[in-house]
Amino acid sequence: MLTLTLPAAKPRIKAAGNEVLLVTNADLRESANVNCWPVQEKFETLLARVLAETFGVAVKRAHPVKTDLGHGFISSQREGCDVFEGIDPDSPVIVLLTAWQYSHHLAASLISHRGPVLLLANFDGTWPGLVGMLCMAGTLTSLGKPCSRLWSETFDDAFFLSGLGTWLKTGRLDHDTSYLRAFDAAHPSMTTPAGRIGVAVGRYILDHKDIIGLFDSFCMGMINGVFPLAALTRIGLPLESLSQSALLVEMAKVPPSEREACLAWYEARGMRFHYGRDPATELTRDQVLEQCAMLIALGRFADRFGLTAIGVQYQQGLAHSCAASDFAEGAIGSSERFPIPGEDGRIVRPGKAIPCINEVDMGSAIPQTMLWRLLDSLGLPTESTLHDIRWGSEFEGTFYWDFEISGSVPFSHLKGGIAGASGYRQPPMYFPKGGSTIAGQCKAGPFVWARAHYEGTDVVLHIGTGHAVELPAAEFERRLDATTREWPLMNCVLDGVGRDDLMAGHQSNHITVAYVDAPHLRDVVRALAAQAVTQGIKVFTAGEVNTWL
Repeated sequence: MLTLTLPAAKPRIKAAGNEVLLVTNADLRESANVNCWPVQEKFETLLARVLAETFGVAVKRAHPVKTDLGHGFISSQREGCDVFEGIDPDSPVIVLLTAWQYSHHLAASLISHRGPVLLLANFDGTWPGLVGMLCMAGTLTSLGKPCSRLWSETFDDAFFLSGLGTWLKTGRLDHDTSYLRAFDAAHPSMTTPAGRIGVAVGRYILDHKDIIGLFDSFCMGMINGVFPLAALTRIGLPLESLSQSALLVEMAKVPPSEREACLAWYEARGMRFHYGRDPATELTRDQVLEQCAMLIALGRFADRFGLTAIGVQYQQGLAHSCAASDFAEGAIGSSERFPIPGEDGRIVRPGKAIPCINEVDMGSAIPQTMLWRLLDSLGLPTESTLHDIRWGSEFEGTFYWDFEISGSVPFSHLKGGIAGASGYRQPPMYFPKGGSTIAGQCKAGPFVWARAHYEGTDVVLHIGTGHAVELPAAEFERRLDATTREWPLMNCVLDGVGRDDLMAGHQSNHITVAYVDAPHLRDVVRALAAQAVTQGIKVFTAGEVNTWL
């Protein structure tokens, strides 16, 4: 006879009629959790006060503060599952996010929670809960779980109070996302000259296949960045799954002479590396030489496997094995690049950018690879990158976003190119092995932006335009100080898409950008939209684009 023995069910925390449960999530890395905890405490206090004083609602923490570890964040998927196992599934839950968080810690539990869920974030550059909230919202969308989202700088503004009151009363909070409009095969732009170009490029990709090579996947809990293989293959962008261990092997084959030649090439063109002596806290020349080996190895892998685009997961595993991938990523994604000698002696793709899929985010890989093929076929610059939607604030009456990738951009995106680039050591809190960033002020100019997410196995693409600006030095420095100084920063406006529009409708913490000069911008957007539809992608165009498309 079979005997069933399972652990006893946990007692469940339940919210009374005038209560909501509070859950908070953050990083897998405990050094980050301890560093971010004081800000979380501050916003928990603010939230409890406004709930009590304005709405007569008490907040009940659904998991204890871990005093022995110095924080009260959920910091693993196992912990998240255990916490929700002890929560009444019909109770209202606020997920308060004040830092970067790994969405998979909570996602498996949130999709089965029946009660109302509100993702609530602070809107701050140094402590970017807004970034974590956008990632979690995109993750839940991709998993088919509706949820509400809200954000605020101070937790006392009218927008915040109105939204919180609506959610408390109705159990949901819907935002206006009319800035997004569907674009399909019946759209008039499909038959314009630019539309016909897009159709031709889309058909080429479906026939030819543009392969995306990724060294491992699932970076930093971003479920929204890991697409079903069926989704990728159906749109002509199949995955070549590579191992970061193989990358280390290939790097070891790069002799010192090639590493030195690579570093000398960038130094001769004016890149400034800010070296120190202590590798634990400062950038060293050896770290950059190791990154040069990675650049050369990436080029050889792209050549060997016939890859159109390539990306490195890095943050887990490799971060404890070698210097950061950032310099190699920015360099491989640049058309002006050290001549990488291939295995047969040929230079790997001279004068051609190889799109770099930072953090192996497939939602960025899709538009980056598509844009590369389209722009290359038109003879236009092909460099693209993803950025974190890190923060933003007003300057002289205009709201400017601070888009900031965590390490590097292609050199052509910087004011001054290679000569405008500075190399700083990646922050030790996240990057124990160091390595150089490619930092600087991103140049002014118009750009196309895009982002893909998935719903089931359908790929959905948002497309819009924006313009980057070069803010005055003092204002740029203020924003660097409020975010991460070691990283490249783009200040920009999204055309016809306000701050709260993007926060309400975007399905990721990431956004893809590619500079396109003004005479070609509209035709590139028309072509990209038509190309995407041809590849079987559901398309939504954003903001000002819809006034002229």
